Amino acid sequence: MKRGGGGKRRLPVAIQAERWMPLLRRLRKGLLYAGGALLVLFMAAFGFLYYLRVQALPASSVSQTSQMLDLQGRVIDTFHAGENRQSVPLKQISPYLVEATLAIEDRRFYDHLGFDMKGMARAAVVNLEHLSREQGASTVTQQLARNLYLTHERTWSRKLKEAMYTIQLEMHYSKDEILSMYLNQIYYGHGAYGAEAASELYFGKHASELTLAESAMLAGIPKGPKYYSPYMDMKNAKDRQRTILQTMADQGIILQADAKAAGAQLLSFVPLGSSKQAGMAPYFRDYIRYVAVDKLGIDEHLLSEGGIRIYTTLDPEAQRAAEEAVASGIPAGSEQQAALVSIDPRTGYVKAMVGGRDYKTNQYNRVFATTRQPGSSFKPILYLTALQQGALTPVSQFKSAPTVFTYDDGRKTYAPSNYNSKYTNGLIDMRQAIASSDNIYAVNSIMKVGPQNVIDMARKLGIDSPMKPLPSLALGTFPVSPFEMASAFGTFANGGVRIEPTAILRIEDGKGEVLYEAKPAAVPVVDAAHAYVLTSLMESVFDTGGTGNRVSAMIKRPVAGKTGTTATDAWLVGYTPELATAVWVGYDKGRKLTPAEAHRAAPIFAAYTEQALAAVPPKIFPLPDGVVSVYVDPESGKLAGKTCPNRRLETFVSGTQPVEVCGAHGDAGDAAAGSDDAKREQTSSWWKQLKRWWSN
Repeated sequence: MKRGGGGKRRLPVAIQAERWMPLLRRLRKGLLYAGGALLVLFMAAFGFLYYLRVQALPASSVSQTSQMLDLQGRVIDTFHAGENRQSVPLKQISPYLVEATLAIEDRRFYDHLGFDMKGMARAAVVNLEHLSREQGASTVTQQLARNLYLTHERTWSRKLKEAMYTIQLEMHYSKDEILSMYLNQIYYGHGAYGAEAASELYFGKHASELTLAESAMLAGIPKGPKYYSPYMDMKNAKDRQRTILQTMADQGIILQADAKAAGAQLLSFVPLGSSKQAGMAPYFRDYIRYVAVDKLGIDEHLLSEGGIRIYTTLDPEAQRAAEEAVASGIPAGSEQQAALVSIDPRTGYVKAMVGGRDYKTNQYNRVFATTRQPGSSFKPILYLTALQQGALTPVSQFKSAPTVFTYDDGRKTYAPSNYNSKYTNGLIDMRQAIASSDNIYAVNSIMKVGPQNVIDMARKLGIDSPMKPLPSLALGTFPVSPFEMASAFGTFANGGVRIEPTAILRIEDGKGEVLYEAKPAAVPVVDAAHAYVLTSLMESVFDTGGTGNRVSAMIKRPVAGKTGTTATDAWLVGYTPELATAVWVGYDKGRKLTPAEAHRAAPIFAAYTEQALAAVPPKIFPLPDGVVSVYVDPESGKLAGKTCPNRRLETFVSGTQPVEVCGAHGDAGDAAAGSDDAKREQTSSWWKQLKRWWSN
């Protein structure tokens, strides 16, 4: 019988099944293996989680008091988180602060199991877009694990431990308990740990009383207390507060109108340090914190809780003298500010620092302000350049009269003027120019030596502030900080050798092991002879006719220095063999100074210098080799004859002294370079000065 149709021949079902059997057997075997592997992985994961569940969390590190010590080994400050941490239950923390913290730190805190996978993915995308670490994705639990049990080093082993401790925290504690521990542990700056201590520090109230605006402000600080503390940078703090408020509005926690109103609210902060005495040298102590953390890399957690000891260069006697001089140098009730910094030129040690008149109300350290023009106090750097080049000597002369200078290949002009338009309208030499602070002489000098050479000298002396090679540089028109000026003048006092300023001598850990030890570099800038000649010239500032003469009676020891006055700033930067000190006075907002206000820098300098060195016998500046003294005629700048009526003993670098004798008075002169008579008169002059200072 024929099969119907012309279709394909179909195999029997049994034969078809037989062909599929090997494939089915392989598939079943694969499924068994996969299932077994999954079971093993599941059992391993379950075992690991069970191990973490039964394993006790490590004890959190016990905080120890860290100390800051002065040059005599006495404690001037302590750092200890426990001294300013007050743990409170979560219910005693304002809900605004809780919501603000979660909004900015961990919006899915109550939904994840310790790790925010969505947040990690979002951060990865943002970081990939910017090709940098723009966003992090650490949850509150991860941050708590890190703060409680680990250091902040960035290593894979630390990250692995952090992950393990995060899982354990989630297993051992409820979400509210984790959040409570976090808000009582986190650092809010200025020694305040936890919400309660922070609320008391910034607003003088309990954490439960915080408003929405205050809560948003506090919630922004832990990300970077140095940058977001309202005491350190109000603009940064306010910008971050508004970011948090907007984030809360975007997440539906608060209304947009409430966010806007809170952001516009003017907050009232408790003056920093008002809860306890600011103590000695508060600006210096802040500077030490900055150097330790930002410059030397000491971890803030270690600084606050690690029991370290920071040995500093602060001289308590000098610091007291500085604080008293500033306090008494400006009348009570005046808004005028002041800054003083004093460095031992022989060692580079920062001995005293006053960054303002009242630390409690304003923590801005004006010692490091780079917005103040030094005026004529910058001129010694110019004159040192001229002496070093050999372009000028102490008897080089220029006419003190209104002058228009041309520069830039004749395309530009510059017409400086003297203070109160006072000119001699005759020739003056460098000593006279420094004593009277003649601007015309200074600009003539910089035109001769070249402005760029002056900038190069300033850089060698440690001044890093921006400058341009213009004629006006001679008059100190480019801002520098008091710290830079004190360091530069310290080089003059130290025979031309600059020693890097040092504030921290040594840092030891809790076991006494040295974490850091200062090794300040000593760099010769100019030879000792040129530095000595400049010092001799700058002593004239305190002689009769000098701009510092009015305070000369207050200082009973040899001293050299230079005043500087602009419309808004007044300076006196000077030194003895033991101390180089810069004093600035002015207004924070650049208000113009009255004549009386401009005269306050010099008395502060004098009062400080004499009191700080009260126990130190007066010393003359050491006379180095390569210096000669000869009698000169100030009118001609030549060697003085025996009968010259105004002959003056002048100091020169050997080989630069005049050789031509003034013949105006009809004699040949006998003041040979380095003559014994000149040396004897120089020595006699020193002793006469010392006796006069002692009798005063």
